[in-house]
Amino acid sequence: MRPRALPKGAITIPPAPITDAADLTAAAAKLLRQEALGLDTEFMRERTYYAQLCLVQLGAAGIAVCADPLALTTLDPLRPLMLAPAPCKILHAARQDLEVLAPVVGPVRNVFDTQVAAALVGFPAQVGYADLARQILGVELHKSQTRTDWSRRPLSAAQLDYALDDVRHLPPLREQLAQRLDRLGRRGWFDEEMQEIGNESFLVDPDQAWQRIKAFAELDPDRQRLAQLLAAWRERRAMGSNRPRGWILPDAALRDIVFQVPRSHSALERIRELPDGIRENSGAQLLELVSAAAVPEPPTPLPQRRRPDPEQTEQLTRLADITRRIAGSLELAPELLATRRELEQLARGARELAVLRGWRRAVIGEALLEAG
Repeated sequence: MRPRALPKGAITIPPAPITDAADLTAAAAKLLRQEALGLDTEFMRERTYYAQLCLVQLGAAGIAVCADPLALTTLDPLRPLMLAPAPCKILHAARQDLEVLAPVVGPVRNVFDTQVAAALVGFPAQVGYADLARQILGVELHKSQTRTDWSRRPLSAAQLDYALDDVRHLPPLREQLAQRLDRLGRRGWFDEEMQEIGNESFLVDPDQAWQRIKAFAELDPDRQRLAQLLAAWRERRAMGSNRPRGWILPDAALRDIVFQVPRSHSALERIRELPDGIRENSGAQLLELVSAAAVPEPPTPLPQRRRPDPEQTEQLTRLADITRRIAGSLELAPELLATRRELEQLARGARELAVLRGWRRAVIGEALLEAG
């Protein structure tokens, strides 16, 4: 018999958000005694570098509450709850919420990501929470508040009900997905994925920020050094001013500076993607970074787009066919086993890849290596 989610009608008027530290401490103590805890956040970050945490939703058997970070001076009462090995913390697509929570409540232990679990039992790799609730629990979730400004107060009953829906159904989803993982013998795969999330640091290292921009992977070492300096400068400026990194220096402008290596203000003016205001206010600093990178003059020519190597193309096709075949036999999305980018890297000889580690190596990695 299908377990029922907390019925929508059980909370006809959503409880008011917790705005008092003593109330938050009492709620955390009560939740600490539960076996499983649904966890979600609402936040805003369109105009800031750091996410503005606006609401923390917590749900367990018969309990569904919100904490209001905008009214509370601290969320420290939640730290013991988040750090404790029990209850299990259930989130959907956990990484973004964990990143937002990390600065204010610290690490979250014993995470169960329903999106990851669902993908491992045959749902699409990026399946949404509402789709899972409908397909597994037969629950239709309303989408009327998807564009809510969660920083505005007071929050309406409809907004709170929408927010609490994001945690009410997580415990029964976890129960159903765990059963399917066990039935398919894939609990070990899932545990590996959760261990990886648990070991992940959500602190940004400015000196590594350049690696997020794919355009730099094939560049010469001199230009990569310039990319690292520019991206680190941008990251630190964004952190210090709490403004989106694109407001400090757009990606397109950063790429053009790395490609063109401007050494004068007139050369900066030829960077079409560089906004006038940034050039006027930060042009001297950008030129100093170019100088500090010590890129030779003239710089190494940019790599030319090469025609696909016929042998490599044939190998990539072979690897993709193997991936589709194995994924089909397991009723999994192929990209869950190996992404197109990983297959391309594998065809070029790369070996430090996720597909060659852990459960993926046993399921598909060895077969790909043999075919290569």
